[in-house]
Amino acid sequence: MNAEASALLRAAAGGRHWRLAEEAGGPTWLWLDKAESATNTLSRAVMDELDEVLGRLEAAPPRALIIASAKPAGFIAGADVSEFEQLDSATAARALVTCGWALFERVAALPFPTLALIRGHCLGGGLELALACRYRLVVDDKDTRLALPEVMLGIVPGWGGMKRLPTLIGPLAALDMMLAGKSVDARRAKRLGLADDCVPARVMENAARMLVLSGQPLRQPPLLARLLDGPLKPLVANRARKQLEARVRAEHYPAPYAILEIWERHGGNALAVPAGHPASLEALIASPTTRKLLRVFFLQERLKGYGKESGFAPRHVHVVGAGVMGGDIAAVCVLAGLTVTLQDQSVARIAPAIGRAAELFRRKLGGSAKSGRGKGGRGKGSRSEDTERAVRFALDRLLPDPQGHGVARADLVIEAIFEDLEAKRSLFAELERKARPDALLATNTSSLRLEDIATVLADPGRLVGVHFFNPVPRMPLVEVVSGAQTAPALAQAAASFVRRIDKLPLPVKSAPGFLVNAVLAPYMLEALRCVEEGIAPETVDAALLAFGMPMGPVELVDTVGLDVALAAGRGLTGGEAQVPARLAMLVEAGHLGRKTGQGYYRWKDGRAEKSAPATHAAEGAPVGLAERIIAPLLAAARRCVAEKVVADADLADAGVIFGTGFAPYTGGPLQYLEDVGEFRIAGRAALQQNSGVTVQTPTQEKP
Repeated sequence: MNAEASALLRAAAGGRHWRLAEEAGGPTWLWLDKAESATNTLSRAVMDELDEVLGRLEAAPPRALIIASAKPAGFIAGADVSEFEQLDSATAARALVTCGWALFERVAALPFPTLALIRGHCLGGGLELALACRYRLVVDDKDTRLALPEVMLGIVPGWGGMKRLPTLIGPLAALDMMLAGKSVDARRAKRLGLADDCVPARVMENAARMLVLSGQPLRQPPLLARLLDGPLKPLVANRARKQLEARVRAEHYPAPYAILEIWERHGGNALAVPAGHPASLEALIASPTTRKLLRVFFLQERLKGYGKESGFAPRHVHVVGAGVMGGDIAAVCVLAGLTVTLQDQSVARIAPAIGRAAELFRRKLGGSAKSGRGKGGRGKGSRSEDTERAVRFALDRLLPDPQGHGVARADLVIEAIFEDLEAKRSLFAELERKARPDALLATNTSSLRLEDIATVLADPGRLVGVHFFNPVPRMPLVEVVSGAQTAPALAQAAASFVRRIDKLPLPVKSAPGFLVNAVLAPYMLEALRCVEEGIAPETVDAALLAFGMPMGPVELVDTVGLDVALAAGRGLTGGEAQVPARLAMLVEAGHLGRKTGQGYYRWKDGRAEKSAPATHAAEGAPVGLAERIIAPLLAAARRCVAEKVVADADLADAGVIFGTGFAPYTGGPLQYLEDVGEFRIAGRAALQQNSGVTVQTPTQEKP
């Protein structure tokens, strides 16, 4: 590099967000360290400064350039969503997309090798920047995740992701990522060809230097992938569109349909779509879904914030109860790097939980190992060995403990036994005697009041609720329950633990059903009443699937277990609610749903056998059926706010969305009630109950 170039680079070294570091005889490093932020995001100020840096690099080209993060939190978390929320017009949105598109086109056109060194999160605009580089090197770390999640906000990857990702890894894998916002870990990124290599953290900088200076040719996707992204593109798009139509409707979730349109007809360039088209930037920014999904994003960020104020950092968790809930709680803790002792009456009772945990670890730690040896890969046998090694290391931290010796060493003890008040009282009396004085005592009760459980404790302030939802590995929400005597600092510590295992903590007051079960119980009961009146279970479920629920309420009852649903309903209503006759009959006959193979549906291989496809069943749904069934849920959510089970309506919306899957496009049940109006909900529900009209309700599902 000549003296003039060196002077230019040094002049650029002192930026507010970007820092250039020149290596003698080697590559130049461009570090992103967004000022006054724990996380790198691509705000307008960050983008403007990158524009200045690129001008200097174009004027004085270095030998090679490595773009990396100076923050331990990750590479780049994407665009600054708070700025996106402030866009007040379609013109402003188009200007923002134009800025990012032009900037990353310049990165792609730089006349020297470029490399993105990715450790931790690489999301949205961060991945689009990485895609504009010649090479991508990912660090083999559990926190490394790559994704284009814009669809989850109701928008599209407008800075080049829709153009470059399908070309790089093929449209099938690219659409799978973009249409659902799916993330991939470091090893899968390497297998897909999204990353050129995957290396341990200890060698990442040297590996980046070697790769960016290697002169290695750009990776070429296989011939089939090139055909699918070329002459066979319409076939791929039609197939993807049909799969999309089976899950979501364009009128409520336009973004995934827009991605397909922009990729198929406009080469991945969102700026090329005419303003009047449904896939245009103007249409997306004006969509109510976009604003509602932005609301959901900020609700999620609020829940995450509850885990940041405590210094509680447990390393050893003791779980009592190795059933489905307790065993899965233990497994999720192990995945987060914790050591867990798992207690039950015998090793034989613990063994099934260990087996389920091993399968979970294989899915989470290994990914797919079905494909054969690829270019630069080591073959499926080696990947399988790596997976099994990772599973063994994880299982080493999951210790069967039938005698409960781990209680005395644990930072946190979680009770996850059956819902019986006296059994829980007896257990906690014993746990308090054995546990360390500073250990947190937690119960996973789903319906019992903490005040009733804590009566046996010498210090009832030690007891907090951590209410997980089934299936634990998939459900993001955990209710952090405070009883009247729970010490606030310990509730905050419990919230920190929930974030430590990558879940969302929702603070709730001890009350029957807390929030989520309190709203679900009347919802499921109303659905069963509809069945009692002669409406087919398939029709009931189809109407709510169309509304946007991830699962129909009748199928949900079968999945939870009819006996559990019956007991929970009685517990939450004090035994006052009239039990649907068919529910009582099925329970008495031992037909408890999925776990016995028969409930409202017959179950085979874990799936409900239904007499009609959801689309056909929905066609016969009476007017107002969905509104009738969700009306009790809405009323219960509003009641929980009034009774201060949750602090405010926003938290109620967050809890019901992340705890039940309530249609995100609505912004949550109370937001939906505010938008649609109580009169319309009540009117349509009454119309359904008093008429025989069978017209489909115009409702929607989530992506």
